[in-house]
Amino acid sequence: MTPINSSVAHPARVYNAWLGGKDNYPADQEAAELAAAANPSIIPAVRANRAFLGRSVRELVDKAGIRQFLDIGTGIPAADNTHEVAQRHDPGARVVYVDNDPVVLAHAEALLVSTPGGATDYVQADLRDVEAILARARRTLDFSQPVALMLIAVLQYIPDADDPHALTRALLDGLPSGSHLVISHPASDIAAEEVAASMRVYNERADKHAGATPRPHEQVTRFFEGTELLEPGVVQLTEWHPDADTAVDAGPLPMWCGVGRKP
Repeated sequence: MTPINSSVAHPARVYNAWLGGKDNYPADQEAAELAAAANPSIIPAVRANRAFLGRSVRELVDKAGIRQFLDIGTGIPAADNTHEVAQRHDPGARVVYVDNDPVVLAHAEALLVSTPGGATDYVQADLRDVEAILARARRTLDFSQPVALMLIAVLQYIPDADDPHALTRALLDGLPSGSHLVISHPASDIAAEEVAASMRVYNERADKHAGATPRPHEQVTRFFEGTELLEPGVVQLTEWHPDADTAVDAGPLPMWCGVGRKP
């Protein structure tokens, strides 16, 4: 197992701190607090992002007939993880989680427990390890049937130099027709000054391999090239199929999200 470096901030643990969790270290707490001070919309955006995950999984199970999920950038388990939402609507749903933080691994093995009729698995890998992720996922998922590729608030940690768009295409290329791509991503063109300030203080405290890059609407939309973008397109978190619990009056939240179907 990769050793845990608690002296620098890590995305999964900072996200956990924003959600009010306890599975983080002082370096993560400092980065979370300073980033939120620079951009107060971070915490409502993180909560809205979690709600988007739940709505998208529910929509895919109930309306698109998806029963398999590949969730990359899982983060530390919290309420309403992908498998919990999916298996609530279909107990036979199968989910493979992927993350590169050993803290996530420790919690995943204990908490990501499937219903008897379904399955969950956890892969410790980096999003860049496309072939390894797909190979491990095949142990649990049936690649002759559609899969939902969940990239929730993770692509910002792939710098432009590593071509996150090509990585996304490679992952989607490995999945069958009828699969869906679900993305949320920090925006650089909503509350631009606050987002830039918060990213700067986070990146100064993060592991050198875990810096974050917000992107504008155009670049986030590019991730869906080759898919049929579902309505309402790439929108702010609270605009994607809001339900009775969606805080639509939360104001502009600096994240884009969307869902596309692979033909």
